[in-house]
Amino acid sequence: MRFTNVLLVLILWSVVIVAAIEPISTGIAIGMAAALSGFLACYQNVLYYFHECCREEWISYNKSGLEIDLKRKLFGQHVASRVIMKAVTGFINNKNPKKPLVLSLHGWTGTGKNFVSQLIVENIYNKGMTSNYVHQFVATKHFPHLSHIDTYKAELQQWIKGNVTICPRSMFIFDEMDKMHAGLIDSIKPYLDYYDNLEGVSYRQAIFIFLSNAGGEKITRIVLDFWRAGRAREEVQLKDLESALSLDVFNNKQSGFWHTSLIDKNLVDFFVPFLPLEYSHVRMCALAEMEARELTPNVEIAEQVATEMTYFPKEEKVFSVKGCKTIGSKLDYYI
Repeated sequence: MRFTNVLLVLILWSVVIVAAIEPISTGIAIGMAAALSGFLACYQNVLYYFHECCREEWISYNKSGLEIDLKRKLFGQHVASRVIMKAVTGFINNKNPKKPLVLSLHGWTGTGKNFVSQLIVENIYNKGMTSNYVHQFVATKHFPHLSHIDTYKAELQQWIKGNVTICPRSMFIFDEMDKMHAGLIDSIKPYLDYYDNLEGVSYRQAIFIFLSNAGGEKITRIVLDFWRAGRAREEVQLKDLESALSLDVFNNKQSGFWHTSLIDKNLVDFFVPFLPLEYSHVRMCALAEMEARELTPNVEIAEQVATEMTYFPKEEKVFSVKGCKTIGSKLDYYI
């Protein structure tokens, strides 16, 4: 705005000079000034196309894009895909949500939790994970010391308040919730609750995503029971997992959700289970990684990579211990 004002003053001053030196050019100069003034009136809008801001030009939900990404890039997660799609679409289409969207993603490492959070981001924010309105916290990096927990609480509150003030459609991703100090996440409870606003700031358009390995054992046990009973993996539904998962996480002393008010007050909208991956899913991950690297998918190499992964339980060897997490490095060995 300061630049706009200075430029306008210079233009008007040039009109005065032209009028004093060459009166016949005054009409032309005034016309130019009027035209440039009109441009400057739109100058702020023009800037929106070159510099990220909290507007639809930069923040716009691509429903079909997310749906396609989940179908083509996420393997073995029919429950998570369905829940994520419905939850995100319903929330963003709601012009007057009663609270922020709060998703808690649970499952063993390598099952796709981080990947899915990135897909959500990429289909809402034009700049993806580099957007100024997407904020990611990693427990071991940003909140390492238990002795500093009071400082972390105050800083986290100020960070969320400040960023939502700048852009109501901000997203906050908390990774490694299973390593977060118990009680810390409760500091943001007011921002996730059913309030019109807090101190003049509304948090209802914001999105909070929590990622955790906690609950992975419970999920695996339930899915393994289905497998042992001869039932298809696709028969597993959210109702088979969500209640047991939320209770397991709430009572887990090693989790940042231990006895948290976020669960006690039902502020988490969905506990999204990520199922342990099987051989076929690891194979698909390998093929997808080749495609992402713009290589011709090689089924034989994909099968080799999948075969070399470690599987559990010891007797049945049904699920990949690391999911698809080390696929990239294993492909480097073969390609």
